[in-house]
Amino acid sequence: MAQRVRRAQSAMEYLMTYGWAILIIAVVLGALFQLGVFNSSTFSPKAPPGACQVYRPSGPGSTININLEGVCNGELPQYVAQFNGQTANIVASVAGLPTGSQQLTVTAWFNNNGPATYRELFWYGSPICPGGEVGLRITSTSVSPDFWCTTTPIPVTLADGTWYFVAVLYTGTKQQGYVGHGGQITEGGDDVFGGNVVSAPFYIGYGNDGGFFQGQISNVQIYNTSLSANEIQYLYTEGIGGVPVTLQYLVGWWPLNGNANDYSGNNNNGVPSGVTYTNQWTSGYTAP
Repeated sequence: MAQRVRRAQSAMEYLMTYGWAILIIAVVLGALFQLGVFNSSTFSPKAPPGACQVYRPSGPGSTININLEGVCNGELPQYVAQFNGQTANIVASVAGLPTGSQQLTVTAWFNNNGPATYRELFWYGSPICPGGEVGLRITSTSVSPDFWCTTTPIPVTLADGTWYFVAVLYTGTKQQGYVGHGGQITEGGDDVFGGNVVSAPFYIGYGNDGGFFQGQISNVQIYNTSLSANEIQYLYTEGIGGVPVTLQYLVGWWPLNGNANDYSGNNNNGVPSGVTYTNQWTSGYTAP
């Protein structure tokens, strides 16, 4: 009996001695997990700025023998653009920006980390209704394609610190929006046709009537056609490092991987203001 008591006492002393250490280790591991240290994306190969780009042998705007050059296998970017929600934005004067009843598609990846009030992820046009604007309004509970002052919210609860894919398009008669997260695409639509869009610089991270975006943005693409649902799904499935589809319709491509350059081959380089680029972005990102 005495021997069993001594063993029990020894066991209790062991737990008292090492129990706190074990608890501290568990807390540290939990914190590292929350920070994304154990996220597989953290250890994935990263593409440097300009690793993949569109080559147009006949110059900007041409589509003859257009092709991709470089490391274009969907590697994750080294950097993404960080916007402070107060002054940061990127401005690009985009040649060939679709206007009026012309078809268009804009896609991007974003990590929202801002207030509940709406602000614009991207925007161009005139703030005067009607006739009008193209943008994407973000709140904590919805994503709204904003065409010619007509919005059609896609109800989705955005979690701060989480990456989402988004696409907005205009078919010439109908506007649609898509939000991708967790392997699923949520679609919204509106049959309302608007007036002419006044061509203006293309803003990333800012809208003239929606304020500044707060968070991170990556891989912004503009097309002068309305991509099909299958093409939207393909872009989402490619992930945050995905390359454009239907290159002949590509107007602008800003990976935001360390700079605001346009890699569509059309030389529509953006001018950043107050934008920083961070390589600490993989927490909250899960490949589709």
